[in-house]
Amino acid sequence: MISLAGRDILHAWGKFVFTGIGLGLLIGVTLIMAGVYRGMVDDGKVLLDNSGADIWVVQKDTLGPYAESSSIPDDAWRAIATMPGIRTVANVTYLTTQVRHEGGDVRAMVVGIAPGSVGTPGWPSFLIGGRQITRGHYEAVADRASGFQLGQRIQIRRNHYTVVGLTRRMVSSSGDPMVFIPLKDAQEAQFLKDNDAILQNRRRTEANPAFNRPGVPGLLEAVQGSQSSNNSVNAVLVTLQPGTDADATAEAVRRWKRLNAYTRAEMEEILIGKLIATSSRQIGMFLVILAIVSAAIVAFIIYTLTMDKIREIAVLKLIGTRNRTIAMMIMQQALALGLIGFVVGRISATFAAPMFPKYVLLMPKDTLVGFVAVMVICALASLVSIRLALKIDPAEAIGG
Repeated sequence: MISLAGRDILHAWGKFVFTGIGLGLLIGVTLIMAGVYRGMVDDGKVLLDNSGADIWVVQKDTLGPYAESSSIPDDAWRAIATMPGIRTVANVTYLTTQVRHEGGDVRAMVVGIAPGSVGTPGWPSFLIGGRQITRGHYEAVADRASGFQLGQRIQIRRNHYTVVGLTRRMVSSSGDPMVFIPLKDAQEAQFLKDNDAILQNRRRTEANPAFNRPGVPGLLEAVQGSQSSNNSVNAVLVTLQPGTDADATAEAVRRWKRLNAYTRAEMEEILIGKLIATSSRQIGMFLVILAIVSAAIVAFIIYTLTMDKIREIAVLKLIGTRNRTIAMMIMQQALALGLIGFVVGRISATFAAPMFPKYVLLMPKDTLVGFVAVMVICALASLVSIRLALKIDPAEAIGG
């Protein structure tokens, strides 16, 4: 059986090899798509790991700083810090924006970190170059995926920052590189209105009779001052003492502080189950389509090869070759085609993955599942050709 399949492959090796390469490129795209999904999940987990938090305290009735807008007073951490089992608390802001630099701009997640040091929730845990932020203003640590260099000047909203440190694998759930800046600067960038907007609001306030009532001195000044303040943050990152129940602590925050609190497991469910759910379904549809196309290609090429050797199969039948032997020959050709395609696909995916703008994670488990799926698809695709071969009349060997 092996010799029959091998001899037939050698007889039409050019068509067989080139078809295998084409199939391999298609399989490579399939593996890349699976890797993109794995990369999205890994980005979400890395985001949570990098925050260093056990609990995220956010605005009531919101899903947290990564899924939707959240704004809480920047002094809320004081009340949380006094609760039992709390080890450290730190304010943090997240702002996804275009970070401008000389020659262009980069989409990044700007993270405002509270004063502290390495180990403070929200801080980058390690650097691959430079140093951590040591000043209260105008310094930044950037992920290397941003393309920024040490000493480079970047602009976030209306302020300029000097990149003093570089880190890696500090990304948002959508794969955008992170840029860390001092909390006060981040609050100003996110919450403080620009000068023209403040001026227009002040004119509207001055023209509003409600704020110019006699006998209420200082009301107009208070309102104008609140319009230009930036005393909000997106979340409070909380770490717990060893042995503290995260679920119980989060429930206590929700009950007594009138804020939402999420544990690591809950935040992971939000990121993976909600933020990337639509993308995962879309990728799943692409995988199904690619699998169908792959099966169609294998079925077509094996069918073509079978049609080209109708007389040879008739001769085999005429000399008494069993149907099972002929069927195994055709199936072996299909499996060989799938094997060539998978090897080419795995190699192409390995070399192509680093070129993608998003993180592509190729897992051995996905490779094994992909190999089994390719073999099953090839085996099923060969059934059409096997059915055709078994219907061939041995008399065609004489009549042709």
